[in-house]
Amino acid sequence: MTRALVFDVDGVLVHGYHARPELQRRWDQNLLADLGVDPDRFRDEFIFDIFVKKVVIGQTALISALDRRLPSLGFKGSSMEFANYWLSHDSQLNEPLLENLRRLKADADIRLFIATNQDHMRAQWLWQTLGLGTIFEDIFYSARAGVKKPNKAFFDFAASRMPGVEGMPLFFDDTPRVIEGARAYGWESVLFVDNDDFTNHPWIAERLK
Repeated sequence: MTRALVFDVDGVLVHGYHARPELQRRWDQNLLADLGVDPDRFRDEFIFDIFVKKVVIGQTALISALDRRLPSLGFKGSSMEFANYWLSHDSQLNEPLLENLRRLKADADIRLFIATNQDHMRAQWLWQTLGLGTIFEDIFYSARAGVKKPNKAFFDFAASRMPGVEGMPLFFDDTPRVIEGARAYGWESVLFVDNDDFTNHPWIAERLK
């Protein structure tokens, strides 16, 4: 039976933002020194505003949003320069997890997918620059779907793009409310804190022997 394994990005495939604050690895800790932008203001005035409201669901392009907001935050450079800094500093891959996924990819009965709340630009960065496209079959992300996890429409979007998958997908995410939404949708869902939550799952452990 062919089974889909589905993974969130931040807090799972990439070390950075995590639903548990004590596990977060901040990309912006040197933002003020490096680019002259206060990270708290950027978070409050950009991330929690236009980014979450418009960019992540594909209504506004990241660069357009940065063009609009960066001047008021004191940044004098180009939005492309800022975006490159952001993407490159928020790109610490969870290599032990990915190494196990490379092993599982060789199993013809396993198909690997990503399900994540991302804008178009970072999704492409993850897929091409960081090389996740060499491991996973597809990336389902909020700007592409037009809706964020854990909205049911997001899972509808993902499910419709996994033809041939049999049985219940196995999904790993670090955010409790997303896990709840995925379970309500009918996916087997595991709250991911660290790699043990993946390797110790009975179905996974059997195949990693």
